[in-house]
Amino acid sequence: MSFLDHLEDLRSTLLKCVIAIFIGALGAFIFMDKIFKYVLIAPAKPDFWTYKYLCKISESTCVDHIDFALQNRTLTGQFSMHILAAIITGFVVSAPFVFYQIWKFISPALHPGEKKYAAKAVFFVSFLFFLGVLFGYFLLSPLSINFLANYQIFTDDTIQVHNDFDITDYISMLCMMVLSGGIAFQLPVAIYVLSSLGILGPALLRKYRRHAILIIMIAAAILTPSPDIFSQLVVGLPMLLLYEISIWLSVSIEKRKIKKAQAYV
Repeated sequence: MSFLDHLEDLRSTLLKCVIAIFIGALGAFIFMDKIFKYVLIAPAKPDFWTYKYLCKISESTCVDHIDFALQNRTLTGQFSMHILAAIITGFVVSAPFVFYQIWKFISPALHPGEKKYAAKAVFFVSFLFFLGVLFGYFLLSPLSINFLANYQIFTDDTIQVHNDFDITDYISMLCMMVLSGGIAFQLPVAIYVLSSLGILGPALLRKYRRHAILIIMIAAAILTPSPDIFSQLVVGLPMLLLYEISIWLSVSIEKRKIKKAQAYV
């Protein structure tokens, strides 16, 4: 294929992805009242699944009240959040199709053996993405919302500071948390690709394991502003597990390369 043919193929791929996201966003736009009630606003309610589970673990982690109220201070605020939430929902729903189109675009450049592994990669990329989305929705978001909504600068009986959050801030933060979880859970896929290209190896990943642990815990502290160590561990431990899985993947790739080299000899 010529360069222009590749551009035409890329244009077709992007157009299909956009159409898929648009269809998902259109469906989300139509049913947005239910999505807002049962999905987007749910982490702001004390009866949310995560808060119920924390109450079962310990009374110290139980959440029975969230000082929370939403308001709109711009003329286009609610409509803008309606559109944004619909687009994010459309992308999440159509993610497997988007990943498949990306794989279909790059597959002609792969060898037959690589195509076999790439087909499996589409499934695992989609699986890890949805797993990360659930992680962001059920853990990152409620822990952050609970801390920020109940945070008080000072406690004075005569003067109270009420938390009336803007709808744009709430929806934007929730979407950021959810998408951040989906992207963060692509770590094993990124390590797999870099190891296959020879950029990373298990020895390098093991050498900088302590640095990775420090970075992950700092990121967990930023994503969950709550000062308690429990919230940071809830966020940090899954990321550490993903890093260890990434090392295992890198080891398997290195062994496969060694066997392939020995076969040629």
